[in-house]
Amino acid sequence: MIVGICSIQLIMFENHSLKEKRHLIKSIIEKIKYRYNVSIAEVGQQDKWQRSEIGIACVSNDKKHVDGVLQKVIGYIDRDGRFDMEILYYEIF
Repeated sequence: MIVGICSIQLIMFENHSLKEKRHLIKSIIEKIKYRYNVSIAEVGQQDKWQRSEIGIACVSNDKKHVDGVLQKVIGYIDRDGRFDMEILYYEIF
């Protein structure tokens, strides 16, 4: 069994309240869960309205599959400014 974990630090420039941030984060989490079948949650910086940290986990029997899924998730978040946010930093374990 191979477990891949990814931590992503995000910044959201257009948010002006925690309510806006939570709406955006909830939206992206649901879309990623549905599209990539991974476990994902906001795991840090919950009290800051322009920053967020999300954690993603993927389990498989193939390391290439795990790495590929996590890279696809990162690309999906980063692609074309789709979610009005920018990835500051990410790390895959």
